[in-house]
Amino acid sequence: MARFDRYMLSQLMVLFGFFALILVMIYWVNRAVILFDRLIADGQSASVFLEFTALSLPNVIRIVLPVAAFVASVYATNRLSSESELVIVQATGFSNFRLTRPVLIFGCFVGLMMSILTHFLVPASITRLEERTGEISENITARLLTEGTFLHPSSGITFYIREISPAGELKGVFLSDATRDDETITYTAKSALLVRGDTGPKLVMFDGLAQTLQQEDQRLFTTSFRDFAYDIGALITSGGRKRLSVDELSTMALLFPSEENLTVTRKSAGAFAKEGHGRIAQALFCIVAALLGFTTLLLGGFSRFGLGKQILLAVFLLIVIKLIESAVTETVSKNAQLWPIIYVPAAFGFAAAWLMLFISSRPTLFKKRATA
Repeated sequence: MARFDRYMLSQLMVLFGFFALILVMIYWVNRAVILFDRLIADGQSASVFLEFTALSLPNVIRIVLPVAAFVASVYATNRLSSESELVIVQATGFSNFRLTRPVLIFGCFVGLMMSILTHFLVPASITRLEERTGEISENITARLLTEGTFLHPSSGITFYIREISPAGELKGVFLSDATRDDETITYTAKSALLVRGDTGPKLVMFDGLAQTLQQEDQRLFTTSFRDFAYDIGALITSGGRKRLSVDELSTMALLFPSEENLTVTRKSAGAFAKEGHGRIAQALFCIVAALLGFTTLLLGGFSRFGLGKQILLAVFLLIVIKLIESAVTETVSKNAQLWPIIYVPAAFGFAAAWLMLFISSRPTLFKKRATA
């Protein structure tokens, strides 16, 4: 690799690392706030919160990689141009096509990172996240044993605990069961214990009162009890895994879907094709983003007034590519046979980058036509 290639590649990598870190932190904080509200409010520990945020990082990184590559390419090119470094290198005989080589290498490196994420890390993290979500859903202590707060674990159920002793005894228990249309039952007890039974967890209450209000005639019946077992298994969301998600499957399973996977996920062949080929297209998009950020700025040449117009053009092209991507993915999700069009956005990006290089290599092209 030539010295200039190493120099420019190092500039791109440093800037890419910086912008990627900033963008990941922004996305991560936004995601962490949502997770914090959902997990901590449900009584989960800080370790569970950190585990969930760590499992969400691969998907966050996948989102920011193309943007970071584009911004790094634009920033590095703009700086090299403003400091006349590109002009000096071009004066030594480097063509614009030759100058693109380190940017192409940089784009391929980012594309390789994207491939590792989309094909391996993201599916694995989503699978683990779903498993942990299922495990936490059956964590009775975290979901129900919250003292001093009225909880509504399911529709028609209100649960309250005044105090939880260090030994795990529940004191001052209130449970209202309004799941039936014809009556509402309210249980109050001095103390209670949570135990596991053959049919699920049970709440064993001691020294309490059961009040049954019949809705039809508004009659109230009261029953005192020394001990009473209430089955709360129905209040706890089943810890079993939900149906398999398309995001969890391997790329080969998506590209060549089996009837079993289609049945388990309850998704169409188009959804499989969109996700499988979309993973490959995302890596290509990283290369396109880096090339567009570089080649578009070459149109301006050296200017003391900056390259604002060229930067806006690069952003516009990137938006156009994303709009095309949204259109083709929606089409493929409806018809799996049209999967080749999933690569149209990347092809459009490569064609636009080549066109920018062609025009920038011939600065007098349009001037000659105007004179003629």
